[in-house]
Amino acid sequence: MASLIFLRTVGLFRTLPHTRRLATSRPVTFKVVTCPAHCAFCVLGLSKDAWSSKMALRTTGLGRHWSCCFSNDSSVRSYSTDNVLMNCWKCKEPFNKSPTFFCSSCKVLQPPDEGASFFNIMDCEDTFVLDMHKLQKRYLELQRSLHPDNFSQKSAEEQEYSAHQSALVNKAYQTLLKPLSRGLYMLELKGMRIDEGTHSGVDAEFLMELMEINEALEQAETPEEADRISQDTKGKLKGLTAQIDSALHAGELQAAKALLAQMKYFSNIEEKVKEKLSGFM
Repeated sequence: MASLIFLRTVGLFRTLPHTRRLATSRPVTFKVVTCPAHCAFCVLGLSKDAWSSKMALRTTGLGRHWSCCFSNDSSVRSYSTDNVLMNCWKCKEPFNKSPTFFCSSCKVLQPPDEGASFFNIMDCEDTFVLDMHKLQKRYLELQRSLHPDNFSQKSAEEQEYSAHQSALVNKAYQTLLKPLSRGLYMLELKGMRIDEGTHSGVDAEFLMELMEINEALEQAETPEEADRISQDTKGKLKGLTAQIDSALHAGELQAAKALLAQMKYFSNIEEKVKEKLSGFM
């Protein structure tokens, strides 16, 4: 009798349809801000509850007027990949590559492959120095095909997947776009990270140099003085880029980590210089 009950239970689970949504390991929240410039490719952010609803896109009340500019501090890689299907959720056609955005057989949009690296998503080499033209071209192509506007008349599943695919592509692009975030991501893939608020890889002499640069920037009274600091900072960042690329190629992760920490400080100075120069306008 126990064996019969067990077999019936197994049979019941086998008859259940495949899940069409990704399982979540913790609450997922997407922040949305309205873009005043009305960018060409916007990204819709949905809360977990809204995403789980088949009426998600209708309940936002936005219609075809999407909110855009996916927030940089959002986490689109925060849910489990255990239930990502390896075949089409609709026609069950097996995939021959990852990530797969559209089924080659029935052409329907697929759920995002959260296990894929940003480099695979953007179809570029896993290297520190990237072809920026190729990266931007790939981003535009993906957003043209994945944008939620294209799926307003499609199934509820495709509408949901479109919002999340667009968000994931945007996150991948923003991460790989700048050398600092790209390098930190490469270290993250290898299990390393630079903690916020620490001076990892930075010695006292380097900190003194930073203090002097900051003081010079504060005392700059003309655009020319600020611009000289800007050019010097760009030169240092260019040199660090070459060093980081060499360290990563050689597999010297600790050296790359220390250099990225320095790049982080000079990137902050670069932003301060921009603010200083804007103040002269």
